[in-house]
Amino acid sequence: MNPFDGAEFRRALSHYPTGVCVITAGTGAGMVVGTFTSVSLDPPLVGFLPDRASTSWPRIRETGRFCANVLAAGSEQLCRDFVRKAPDRFAVHGLPGPALFGPRLSGTVLRVGCDIEAVRPAGDHELVLGRVRELEVEPDAGEPMVFLRGRYAAAAVPA
Repeated sequence: MNPFDGAEFRRALSHYPTGVCVITAGTGAGMVVGTFTSVSLDPPLVGFLPDRASTSWPRIRETGRFCANVLAAGSEQLCRDFVRKAPDRFAVHGLPGPALFGPRLSGTVLRVGCDIEAVRPAGDHELVLGRVRELEVEPDAGEPMVFLRGRYAAAAVPA
């Protein structure tokens, strides 16, 4: 038995900032995650943790690949459109060009194209490891968006 409930756990961890990322796949699926992270340099691996109850994750998983679109500060509308599954979200926020690992989105600082390397159970989530195959950095995108204490903000990078 845990000495705290889920709400208390979430409230406590809200004091730790997380990046905001939209995971996309060629099936036209997309989901917002706050758990995207670098895992390994050799081989180059990243990870994210989708909720097992997600309706988008199975559609992404079936493709065997994904694109992690790391959102730029000021991209709250893009984030909200993907959270609420707006029907036109890809048309409004998508970028033209090849989408080998999943649709590329505007309003990002970084896009990481990956093959799914492994999926492991992790409580009410799954741990997804992706082998990085493609990197695309937006040089003029500014700072990344973070989520902290229930709000979106820009990451403050020292000069």
